[in-house]
Amino acid sequence: MSHGKYETGNRKSNEIFIGKKPLMTYVTATLVQLANEPTVIIKARGKSITRAVDVAQIIVKRMNTLGYRVESVKLGSDTLSGNEDDKPRNVSTIEVSISRSK
Repeated sequence: MSHGKYETGNRKSNEIFIGKKPLMTYVTATLVQLANEPTVIIKARGKSITRAVDVAQIIVKRMNTLGYRVESVKLGSDTLSGNEDDKPRNVSTIEVSISRSK
């Protein structure tokens, strides 16, 4: 997956990067991580942000018997350099932190 600054290879095991796969693929991956980690961070940028919000809502609302909650939401933007002719452009980013209720 090409995720700009996230492409460094030192990805943490509790981070899920949202891309173009089916929604439930990310829901399942996040639930598997939540079984092993106290907190999982769902990361997305650009057009994938809506899918990241959907993943978080499915886990928190539909899996409410398991006691997951949104811990925090961070919004930001990355500057992407285009081709030689294009100007750099900003792309919105989101990080949704989900954890087990204590």
